[in-house]
Amino acid sequence: MIAVLGLVVGVVLGLVLQPTVPVFVQPYLPIAVVAALDAVFGGLRAVLDGVFDDRVFVVSFLSNVVVAALVVYLGDQLGVGSQLSTGVVVVLGIRIFSNAAAIRRHLFGA
Repeated sequence: MIAVLGLVVGVVLGLVLQPTVPVFVQPYLPIAVVAALDAVFGGLRAVLDGVFDDRVFVVSFLSNVVVAALVVYLGDQLGVGSQLSTGVVVVLGIRIFSNAAAIRRHLFGA
């Protein structure tokens, strides 16, 4: 219940305050969001499997976001930013769909 309340408060604050994203962060934000979604789907799968640990979730969430953004930043510095961005999105996308399939199997038995 606390998580849902936090989500609602966050969405309302975002809509009211309309924060701006600094220009130097903009290329990394979509990658960070995809990495965060990967952690959320993994956490949901863990809840359904009965093995959820809040500490593991927080560490996974933060490390996914930081590592994904750092990989893309490193790619930008090496001149292969778009290729590494694509690679990160593909890997995280596969993980998201894998977790979504496991969630679907758990909920619907199919």
